Amino acid sequence: MRVTVDVKGEETHEIDLEAVASECPNDDTEADGATPTYQELLREIDLSPHEVSVLVDGRPVPEDQPVESDHVTVLRLIKGGSDKTGDRNR
Repeated sequence: MRVTVDVKGEETHEIDLEAVASECPNDDTEADGATPTYQELLREIDLSPHEVSVLVDGRPVPEDQPVESDHVTVLRLIKGGSDKTGDRNR
């Protein structure tokens, strides 16, 4: 199954779940034929579950659950800001 991962305000990614499963040698995903988790999907696009929320149909899903949707929205909780250090002391 192919999954569209829409990182809001950034890029959209197309990910093949079979390829993700085959790249997870330390997990039991490939061995037992299970579907990769949302956390493994995030790993494919270099995002940590600690910095994002994963939504399916507008509702948050746990990162340790198997991917069951062909469209996922990712919202970044933390994003870089401007560097204004030193401005307070002037």
